[in-house]
Amino acid sequence: MSSDPLVIFTPSGKRGHFAVGTPILTAARQLGVDLDSVCGGRGICSKCQITPGYGEFSKHGLTVADDALSPFNKVEERYDEKRGLKPGRRLGCQATVQRDVVIDVPAESQVHKQVVRKRAEVRDIVLNPSTKLYYVEVAEPDMHDPSGDLERLRSALSAQWQLEDVAADLHILQTMQPVLRKGGWKVTVAVHLGDHENKPRIMHVWPGFYDGTIYGLAVDLGSTTIAAHLCDLQTGEVVASSGVMNPQIRFGEDLMSRVSYSMMNAGGADEMTLAVREGMNALFTQIGIEANIDKQLIVDAVFVCNPVMHHLLLGIDPFELGQAPFALATSNAMRLRADDLDLNIHPSARVYMLPCIAGHVGADAAAVALSEHPDTSDDLVLIVDVGTNAEILLGNREKVLACSSPTGPAFEGAQISSGQRAAPGAIERVEIDPETKMPRFKVIGSDLWSDEDGFDAAISGTGVTGICGSGIIEMVAEMRIHGILDAPGLIGTAEQTGSAAVFADGRTNSYLVYDGSAKGGPKITVTNRDIREIQMAKAALYSGARLLMDKFGVDKVDRIVLAGAFGAHISNKHAMVLGMIPDAPLDKVTSAGNAAGTGARIALLNADARAEIEETVRQIHKVETAIEPRFQEHFVNASAIPNAVEPFPILNSIVTLPEQTFNTGGGEAQGRGGRRRRRG
Repeated sequence: MSSDPLVIFTPSGKRGHFAVGTPILTAARQLGVDLDSVCGGRGICSKCQITPGYGEFSKHGLTVADDALSPFNKVEERYDEKRGLKPGRRLGCQATVQRDVVIDVPAESQVHKQVVRKRAEVRDIVLNPSTKLYYVEVAEPDMHDPSGDLERLRSALSAQWQLEDVAADLHILQTMQPVLRKGGWKVTVAVHLGDHENKPRIMHVWPGFYDGTIYGLAVDLGSTTIAAHLCDLQTGEVVASSGVMNPQIRFGEDLMSRVSYSMMNAGGADEMTLAVREGMNALFTQIGIEANIDKQLIVDAVFVCNPVMHHLLLGIDPFELGQAPFALATSNAMRLRADDLDLNIHPSARVYMLPCIAGHVGADAAAVALSEHPDTSDDLVLIVDVGTNAEILLGNREKVLACSSPTGPAFEGAQISSGQRAAPGAIERVEIDPETKMPRFKVIGSDLWSDEDGFDAAISGTGVTGICGSGIIEMVAEMRIHGILDAPGLIGTAEQTGSAAVFADGRTNSYLVYDGSAKGGPKITVTNRDIREIQMAKAALYSGARLLMDKFGVDKVDRIVLAGAFGAHISNKHAMVLGMIPDAPLDKVTSAGNAAGTGARIALLNADARAEIEETVRQIHKVETAIEPRFQEHFVNASAIPNAVEPFPILNSIVTLPEQTFNTGGGEAQGRGGRRRRRG
């Protein structure tokens, strides 16, 4: 084992040992980490900014000391003085390795920026926002009516619009009088209409008739990405959608890693709260620029998130979510002000957070329920929101059950040797030729297959950089279909599989997908360790679904809905070959796209939907996988591809999977000849 310091990069998960004094940029390049640099490491361009993480990272078995990197040098000091570095940032070309360290590569420092594919789904929504515009004519003050300007504005709202007992924030009082006079006592008022917890409230006042609009944000705060839809509250139109990586990734790729970071590091929860709020504000600035609007016109926001993100956004330590019985600080809906969360939008903007269901089934699952309505379905529907932590709903008019399943980040490219998040140049579709057993593929950013004329020209700007989640699923499933991979998850030898793409890799075998090394590009492979990561992720997903089916007393479902941005890009057939989802007719497996984001948008644009989902959540029964004895049994069975005991008759009528096994040698000598000798 190397005695050199270990360097771990997030969000890619790539790692390696490097000699003391190695620049972080050099380490990134040697590992194939996506870290930008234009000036060639001279400290001029600032493209290679990185954020080192300090403290205990239990997931990696690593404690990062404060002196893990070299101190600020003169180049960094000069750059910081002249152009400014964000707090905690370093220049990757100047900071050098001194001890074990975890390095986060922020999205803006990546050459191939992630494609956050959480688009707004087309949906008919009854428009009834919580904040509306009202034009009023206010009585002018005179010596005979000594009432204040606010009181006369409230009277006008009551008389002309039947809005009673309307309150106002201090900033309204600070700006209202000159606005009233400028408008000649005719003004347009934005009023939040209130709810069972809050009175109606004046949000903003414009002089005269304001012919513009006001906006709201529907935000899906995921553990990996933050996606937001900016909506016109008068028309319901989505005027812009955008997303960023969740900056908390540097504290851990999965939720339990972040809970552990909070447990192991004093102030760790506060660090993560600050990071996610800063990321949120950066996203809001970005989406405001894209839509060419003033962020001060954003007066309402709805958030959906899993319980750990829910707590960290609110500034609540998620400690209790790291241990049974996984108690939430609150599972009820939250009604807050934007400044409670340090959000840089209108100072009086209201924030609504959907209720959590229980334990690790959060407001994102509630939003999926609001979007897909399993409680009104005549047939039995299984809804799977695929992500780092999968939320699963099963139900019909009779009842709805819910659980969460810790799939981890493998489906999103992390912890996979050539894996990456969805970005231009990432392999997203794969086919293996049944005769030659050689692969062909498509990458994000091109419609051509890799064996088609013009492919090289089409990808000249991006190259082939790695495999994203949908590509990994198709890759592993195709390897299983064509006999390169057996049911237990072992890759056979070149002789056993008949594929020249298979090569010996230590004590196991790997499969070569693409070799760009001759042109300075990466060598993209699938290793047996990669297969194991995918097996663990898909087994967790399937086991959660199967456990709900047990509780419902059924062996099959009528239809399956794949939700989540990632779910929208999964091939139904390949997902079933892999054993991610139960056996079902392929035409009964559909995608709902970003259903959590759609649920957030419904709650933003229709205030009545908020009461509806709060009541629905009270009726959903939560199943805790951690205490269910059969979960582990299902997990073991689901580790095989597609499953060790489930028959999958519908799948078998579509695809014939080879029955060979490559474990002829026992132990780690997988598929490499005769049995191991016993030691004397």
